[in-house]
Amino acid sequence: MDKSEIIRKIEDFAPPELAESWDCSGWLVETPKQKIKRVMLCLTVTEDIIKQTREKNCDMIISHHPLFAVSLAWKDIDIYCAHTNLDLAEGGTTDALIKTLNFEKTEQNGFVRYVCLPEGISVDNFTQKLSKISPNLRYTNNKNETAIKKLGFCAGSGAEFLQEAFENGADAFVTGDVKFHTAVESPIVLFDIGHFESEILVLDVFEKLLGNRVEILRAKEQSPFIY
Repeated sequence: MDKSEIIRKIEDFAPPELAESWDCSGWLVETPKQKIKRVMLCLTVTEDIIKQTREKNCDMIISHHPLFAVSLAWKDIDIYCAHTNLDLAEGGTTDALIKTLNFEKTEQNGFVRYVCLPEGISVDNFTQKLSKISPNLRYTNNKNETAIKKLGFCAGSGAEFLQEAFENGADAFVTGDVKFHTAVESPIVLFDIGHFESEILVLDVFEKLLGNRVEILRAKEQSPFIY
């Protein structure tokens, strides 16, 4: 598959102009090679991912997380990432999380997506659904709510949007990387399912975009935390 076609498919879905100004989405390393036979998908490029890529004879890495510095030893492998543009794109990172939970998105506001459940769902049942994605999830329920109807979602580090979700009428908010004081002060039920666990599902989006025109492998990676 031609490299330019791979990038076109990704950027048609997640236009680069959607990326935040601070973000490093796009080409991290671009070699003169044009034909790509095998692609490695990953959430985060690390030394281990580079090793796996070489061992599997992959021509290119596509990641979600960007790199703000690239080792000179990696300059022989094409590396491309779609980060905040993929988070904001319709059907992107948070939407992949919602889809995996078998919910239908009812509202979108920037990085935050909402699901409205007219009949509601008990906090216990919702916790069980989330635990299938993240067995080590943690949550706070400061008001001892038993049922929730409007759910806010932001995959990755989205705790900064908690207040926004509350003001938009959410009864619960799902994200990763929640800090202690944020949990203590949360006005709604707050679920921290982990940064890795909330975003790794977006690799399904990359795979669907590329189809069967190129061989696709997924890197062996996991959350850096040991529970």
